Amino acid sequence: MKPLSSGVLLAAQITIGLVTVGMAGAVHAATSTTVYVSPTGSDANPGTSASAPLQTVGKAQQVVRGLVAGQTGDVTVSLADGVYPLPSTLSLDSGDSGTGGHNVVWTAAAGAHPVLSGGISISGWTKSDAGKNIWSAPAPSTLDTRQLYVNGVRAQRASGKLPVTLTRTATGYTASASTMAGWRNPSDIEFVYRGGLGAWTEPRCPIGSMSGTTITMAQPCWNNSEKRVMRTDGSGRTYELVGRQAITESPTLVENAYELLDTPGEWYLDNSKHTVYYIPRSGENLATATVTVPKLEHLVTGNGVHNVVFDGIQFSYATWLQPNTSEGFSEIQANYTLTGPHGWDQQGLCKFVSGGTCPYGAWTKQGAAVTFTGDQNVQFTGDSFTHLGGTGLDLGTGSQNDLVKGSVFTDISGNGLALGGVDVVTPTAAQRTSGDQIVDNHVYNVASEFVGGIGIDIGYVEKATVSHNQIDHVPYTGISIGWGGWPDKVKLPAQPNYSNGNTLSNNLIFDHMQLLNDGAAIYTNGITGSSLANGEHITGNLFHDQTGKGHVIYTDNGASYITITGNGVYSTGAANAWGSRHTDYTANDGNYDPLDIEGNYWQNGSGDSNSKKVVLKNNHAITDASGVPASIVANAGIEKSYAGILKWKPAA
Repeated sequence: MKPLSSGVLLAAQITIGLVTVGMAGAVHAATSTTVYVSPTGSDANPGTSASAPLQTVGKAQQVVRGLVAGQTGDVTVSLADGVYPLPSTLSLDSGDSGTGGHNVVWTAAAGAHPVLSGGISISGWTKSDAGKNIWSAPAPSTLDTRQLYVNGVRAQRASGKLPVTLTRTATGYTASASTMAGWRNPSDIEFVYRGGLGAWTEPRCPIGSMSGTTITMAQPCWNNSEKRVMRTDGSGRTYELVGRQAITESPTLVENAYELLDTPGEWYLDNSKHTVYYIPRSGENLATATVTVPKLEHLVTGNGVHNVVFDGIQFSYATWLQPNTSEGFSEIQANYTLTGPHGWDQQGLCKFVSGGTCPYGAWTKQGAAVTFTGDQNVQFTGDSFTHLGGTGLDLGTGSQNDLVKGSVFTDISGNGLALGGVDVVTPTAAQRTSGDQIVDNHVYNVASEFVGGIGIDIGYVEKATVSHNQIDHVPYTGISIGWGGWPDKVKLPAQPNYSNGNTLSNNLIFDHMQLLNDGAAIYTNGITGSSLANGEHITGNLFHDQTGKGHVIYTDNGASYITITGNGVYSTGAANAWGSRHTDYTANDGNYDPLDIEGNYWQNGSGDSNSKKVVLKNNHAITDASGVPASIVANAGIEKSYAGILKWKPAA
């Protein structure tokens, strides 16, 4: 999708299609409003024609800043085909914004597929262990990364099962043998716990040190995972937020050890030797292969930006390094984590514990390759987010009237797309995440590393439209929305928040919950409005082939004022179509949280039962896909004019 031009720029000076300098030295936009950029260009060029383009997006940013002050129409940055290496994050602020109601448009040139890349190439490969077919190559001394790609295909960090049995101690484990004590770089080794902090999680903690059979785990990750106090009710009893014990006793996987390199497609970065090791897959020739590692954590950031469009651009090769530190990845839910020395006993616990920080449930959000906060009228149209190490795109707190349309999210380590946050529940006008649209996007094969991630993860937002998206082949939940409902586990009101007026309609979600449990196609937690009229609406969606246990449409703790109508659900596996009702401790009137569930067509669904604020009627039991009305099937998923993105292929 190409954004429409808002008009032709007029010059304050007499110029012909050029950038000119006025009497006061300010740069103004003349008749020509396009800045041309090409990987084969030069930043010494004026960038005013396709034959004399700039070379870098950094230089283009400087030129654009000189054009927006006199803007009377859209300013376009035209990116020719190719890869644009980013030496550092492209940071945008109000000075990079469109003015006078016009946009700054960063767009692919006609027929081009530009890539904004935070990666660098690794070359100079030699075979270092003929017996195991391990190859090695030098790496920059400053490189820290969690991902490696060979010819655009993600490699697996060296991993395997524990070679010993472990017994838990206060600071880690005692091993049955000293097998691991001689391994390289013990503080780089990571223990992975599938389902370790609830069936919806996969926390990770690095080892701090090893000596003989003693394994000391890194802090604060260990305490945050092992000792976490979720809240107390004043009785002296401790309540676990997720209704589970601390981290499971033994890791389900060990990762990032040279000694585990044994399978084609595995790799290891030895930070002490500044060397990358890799076992090639069948058919890969490291003399000719393109091997890329991401070195940036953020490709593009924006704060206070408005009227900026990104169109037809691929964002690739960013990493996320919190799990590499002693913070690790102490997951709560949806790739939110506990961090800091008091994460386990204070972070986000508010009034429930002494010294608790507020608001309740304000835990640490996963980093993203592209992040905007406090922004307005920012658009991502026809873009792609792939080969990324954290979240793909994060439109955070204060993102207003943004549009994400016709875009692809895939091969992302964590959440595909995040909207809003969970740390501001009573916002100022500028802090409200409001009026955003996420429509006609394809989200698939995301959460490939942090498997508790979500296809589209939404916190506290209002008046959002999430419609006609296709989400498929994800390890956990398709769409998660809301937060802060958990206090009802101790019979207290859900976290008050400003969420209201959100619509999730005509989405197609299938082959989800492939690895974890207790999730959904659409999962909602917490208060969603003040009435059924202004609450959350889930309508016209089609869900099928859920793998893991849970509910296909999941109204979890404190979820209230949700209308669920006209959805089709089949092939639910071990899950049921809808669940479940909870006592309304927010109103505390002895009733259930208010829900209106009508006119759905579902397999393994709940029958009619109207009681205590839950309206459950006129739903239709079906036995297979043929029972879903053709109108629901036809209207769910990506609309025809955007169906071409289902055939999208990465440019690099």
